[in-house]
Order: sequence, then C-alpha cells, then structure tokens
Amino acid sequence: MTSLSTATGRRTGWIPYAALLVLFWGVWGAFSSQPTSKYGYPDGMVYIIWSITMLIPAMAALRGNTFDRRPVAAAYGLIVGLTGAGGQLLLFKALTIGPAYIIFPIIALSPAITVIMALVALKERLTRLAVIGVVLALVAIVLFSVAPSDEGVDAGPYLILAVLICIAWGVQAYYMRKAALAGVNDATTFGWMTISGLVLIPVALLMMGGFPTGFPWQAPALTAVTQVLNAIGALFLVMAMSRGKASVVAPITNALAPVLTIALSLAIYQTLPSGWQTAGIVLALAGSTLMVYTTEKSAELADG
Repeated sequence: MTSLSTATGRRTGWIPYAALLVLFWGVWGAFSSQPTSKYGYPDGMVYIIWSITMLIPAMAALRGNTFDRRPVAAAYGLIVGLTGAGGQLLLFKALTIGPAYIIFPIIALSPAITVIMALVALKERLTRLAVIGVVLALVAIVLFSVAPSDEGVDAGPYLILAVLICIAWGVQAYYMRKAALAGVNDATTFGWMTISGLVLIPVALLMMGGFPTGFPWQAPALTAVTQVLNAIGALFLVMAMSRGKASVVAPITNALAPVLTIALSLAIYQTLPSGWQTAGIVLALAGSTLMVYTTEKSAELADG
C-alpha cells in the first residue's frame, strides 16, 4: 500500500506546486503594474528589484539542501537562469519600442515551444484528452494577451525581440524539466536562476542609462512587495517542473494564473474582463481540468 501511494504521489506531486504557482503569479499579476502606473517607476528598476527578491526564496530553498556542484547542474542552471532573466531584459527593451498588445500575444506562445521540445526531445507522451487540454490551454493563453487596437503600427525590431523572448522562455521551462531528469535538485536550479538574474543587473542599468533617482520610497517598496510574489512563484514553477511533465505543467500554469489575475482585478479594480478574456477563462478552466483529470486517471490505472 505504501509503495502504491508513493507512486501515485510521484505522478501527481506536481499539482500542489502548480496550484501554489498559480496563486502567487495570479496575485502578482493583479498588482505588478502598480509601481509603474502610480509612480512611473522604470521597468529596469522593477527588473533589478525582482532579481534581488529572488534571494529570499533561494535562501529558503537552499536551507537543508545541498547545492549541486556538478558541471551538468551549473550548465542547466545557467541556461534556465539566463534565458529567464535575459527574456525579462529583452521584454523591457521591446516594450519601449513596440506596442504591448502585439508583443504579449507572441510571448504567450512560449509554452507551445516547451510542449514541442518535451514531446520531441524528452519523448513525453500525452493521452488524447491531455492533448486536447494542452491545446485549449495554449489558445487560452493567447486570448488573455489579445488587446484589440485600431492604431496602425508598423512592424519593427520589437517583433524580433518578442520572438526571442518567446523562444527563451519556452527553452527555460524545458531545461527546468531537463535539469530535474539529470538529478539536479530544485534548490540548485533556483540558485542558478537567482545568480543569473543578479549578474544581469549591470545590463539593466546600462539600458536605463544609469541609476534613476527622484522617486518616492513607496515606489521601490511596492515593487519589492509585488516582485517577491513573482520570485516565490518562480520557485514553485521549478518544483512543479521537476515533478510533472513539461508538456502539461507549462501550459496549465500559464493559462490559470491569468484567470486568477482577472478575478482579482474584477474584485479590486471593478474591471470587467473583455470578450477575449472571458473566452480565455473558459478554455483555461476546461483545458486544466482535462489535464489534471488525465494525470489523476493515469496514476489510478498505473496503481491498479
């Protein structure tokens, strides 16, 4: 009986961490724009404070865990860290030269890259229902990012940057799973993510043209409070990826977090979701339900 329970736990153990990820990223999404909208705080400073807040969950994760010093751990950790942090910096640049309503739908496709890489390179297998769930979640992610506009906007370098960010974040999620399969513990992977984020702080300062001043203390304080939610959520992403299939975890978490963000925005800001977002909510809930159901069912059949 114990062995069966353990096996089931291994197959479904990603679900609690994915749920915590959705909680933290969903709340973060509802408040993340406040420092910029209220105080005009630069995105570059938001990045810097985010990279510093990563130290908090990193220290918590490393407590009681051994830092894996193998070259493979460093290699995978740096790939995960630099693609994640590098994508953040590219996003900062892209948003200064291009419209968000075009950039974000492109970036939203990053889980599709993770799914393709996991199915091809890791040989992950999905049931027919799970495939339907993945497709619904991917469509939902794009719908959340759609913001129709009548403005005529020409194509520019920001499109290339958006595609690069999409690829970077898709690759990042894949290598989180790859690191886990290589036996690298979660604390080590997240430790390298933290190191990578801190290493790129000088790049953020260069992109801003120096350290900006003249902002009230509330701006960095509010940024720190919101970004620590982002950082903790990132740790839960690593933990979910190490326990579940990348082809399932990536789309389900990226689809459900915006659902919570929209729900909180409705409650706090009295902001009604658009028709696109409403459709996204329905598809996200349907897709995630299918994926969780098939995971649980597969575990039951295997144990039976």
